[in-house]
Amino acid sequence: MNKNLERLVEEEFLSIPLRPKTMLTYTMRTSILESIKEECADFCGIVLDVGCGLMPYRKIVEANPKVEKYIGMDWENPLYSNLVEPDLRWDGKQIPLEDESVDCVIATEFLEHYADTEVILHEIWRVLRQDGKVFATVPFVWNLHEIPHDEYRFTPFSLERLFVRVGFKDIKISALGGWNRALAQMVGLWITFAKMPEVFRKFLRVVLFPVYVFLVKTDKKPEKFDDRENSMFTGLKITARKS
Repeated sequence: MNKNLERLVEEEFLSIPLRPKTMLTYTMRTSILESIKEECADFCGIVLDVGCGLMPYRKIVEANPKVEKYIGMDWENPLYSNLVEPDLRWDGKQIPLEDESVDCVIATEFLEHYADTEVILHEIWRVLRQDGKVFATVPFVWNLHEIPHDEYRFTPFSLERLFVRVGFKDIKISALGGWNRALAQMVGLWITFAKMPEVFRKFLRVVLFPVYVFLVKTDKKPEKFDDRENSMFTGLKITARKS
């Protein structure tokens, strides 16, 4: 990884400062980073990163002494093709690896971009060894992005049903953030993308930043899901194993 890419990954994914200019990505990426660090201790053997992008979590995964090899896999023409070359390219249909050839699979912010979720889950199942682990995150409060390849916003129930259909076991689904973080995330999205004069946008970033910080600092993740106090979340984290 060249120095410019290292700096980009560090600033955009691994050490994001809480500032007005980071209000768009702070809530999402810090939640994913926290989840990666939590789950990485359980990774081992060969780890496949599906839809790896800039491979921002490679060093974290490779720092685990139980991990033998990290493989970053992305589309044949990924969004960041001018910045980084993935270890493995695929056609979006069949993962170019042998059956039961990897021990863990990472898929951060990927499943929502795949039109037939069961197809890719079956492929993940195929390349995973017995009792292999899959770790994934998906957004819920987020605007349309990477158009036209933005397909779904999953609920915990739809996501669990898909994993069950494929045959995964020990499925655990939890929220990346609760009500307050969801509102903070929406504020960041609104300030960044809503149509308004740029001078007004800059003013709002400064005025609303203290509110944003308060929401982030006081957020509580729902421990369960219902249709009342625990009915809003920023995104979801999923872990499961091949039975």
